[in-house]
Parts: sequence; C-alpha cells; structure tokens
Amino acid sequence: MKINVLFFGMLKDVVGRPGETVDLPEGVRVREVLLYYAREKRQFEAMLPSLAISVNREYSPVDRELQEGDEVGFLPPVSGGVDGGEGGSEVPGEVRIVRERIDIEAVAARLKHAADGAAVIFDGVVRDNTRGRRTLYLEYEAYEAMALRQMESLAVAARERFVVRGVSIVHRLGRLEIGETSVLIVVGAAHRAAAFDACRWIIDTLKKTVPIWKKEHFEDGAVWADGEAFPEEIRSPGGTAGEQAAS
Repeated sequence: MKINVLFFGMLKDVVGRPGETVDLPEGVRVREVLLYYAREKRQFEAMLPSLAISVNREYSPVDRELQEGDEVGFLPPVSGGVDGGEGGSEVPGEVRIVRERIDIEAVAARLKHAADGAAVIFDGVVRDNTRGRRTLYLEYEAYEAMALRQMESLAVAARERFVVRGVSIVHRLGRLEIGETSVLIVVGAAHRAAAFDACRWIIDTLKKTVPIWKKEHFEDGAVWADGEAFPEEIRSPGGTAGEQAAS
C-alpha cells in the first residue's frame, strides 16, 4: 500500500526532502515508519524523543495501524506561525493563516462587541536579535491544514475554559521583516481577568502544539529556531519509538 510521508522544519534538512510517497506492506504501524527513517539517518534517530507524529493531520500514537493513502507527518518541536480563510470554529471571531501583513486594528475591530468589558490583544513581533546575534528576517512555514485545525481547537477550548465570548487567532507565514507581526491573538470577554488569562493560555499552548516552524536568518547564516518541547501527551509516542530505535 502507498502512504504519503511529510517532513517539516529542520527535518526537511536532515532527510533532504520535504516528503515522499512510500510503498509499505499491509498492517504496518507508524512505529515501523519511524524506525525506517531512523536507520537511514542517524540525526533523525537522535531527534526521535522530541518528535511528534501526525496521521491525516491529527496527532497520533506510534502504534497506530496505517491504511492505504494515509498522510503521515513527522513534526519537530514547533516555533510558533495561501490564506486559510475563516475556519469553521464555533467561537465568534476568526482563525486564519495568512501570508500578507496582519491588520491588527481590523482584526480587533471585527471581534469587539458591545457586551465585552475587555478586549485583550497579543501582538507577536519579529525582533532584531536572538541570543546576541543580529536577526535580518524570519521565515515561517507550517503544516497548514493541521495548523489551522489546531488553532480552531484552541479557540474553542479557550472559550470553554475561561468563559470568554470571542477569540481571533491569525498567524502569518513566509518572510517577515523586523517589526512585523507574526501572530495576533485577540480575546473579547465581559471581564478583563478572563480575557488576559485566555490570551496568555492560547499563545503559550500555540507555541507548543501548533505545527508552525521558524527559520532565523542572520548576517552569518540561517538556522531553524529551537522549538518549545511538545507536551508529554503529544511527544511521548516519539520517545517510545526513540527508545526502540536505539536498542
């Protein structure tokens, strides 16, 4: 049977390609695909404990049995960031992935409502330095369909968890210059405490779980940014595979 395998962020450099279609026997599990690439590339094997795995754009355990036509993604820790349009979120607001400049005032204006007592905005900005090195510009890439789905889930979860009225999340991809907005989050709520808490939770969770990667360009070269570790419930399948690969 044929499955599609995708690599993102620094994994593309490690494997030397963004993806491929492979022929596998019936009944193969995700673990066996991981071990195949671990044997092919030692650097891939070393990264296994930190990887997350997706099957058909959802996080998946390594013991999942694959079917004809499945899409398997190997995801290094994320560093989040075609216009996705407004997603199907149940939460008032908008969830989008864009490649053009984010209009902060317009997004905030669309979310605000007469019932709100607060609108909290998080504006993630490209800064001009990283660990003492001068940054020239950034490039963001994403597993776009999966990232949009994860962002929509965050919006729904934030509304339920913090009892806020509306959430907008917009992330930009492609080349971003110093001072430009990479990610915008706007939360509208009756009370400021809930709006602040929801906004902080969304950006902290987005940075760890949404498959968006950042490449930093400096005067003396470019590197993929070190991402924040996946939560244990997401990355533990990779850790299990890593232990087996090393044995």
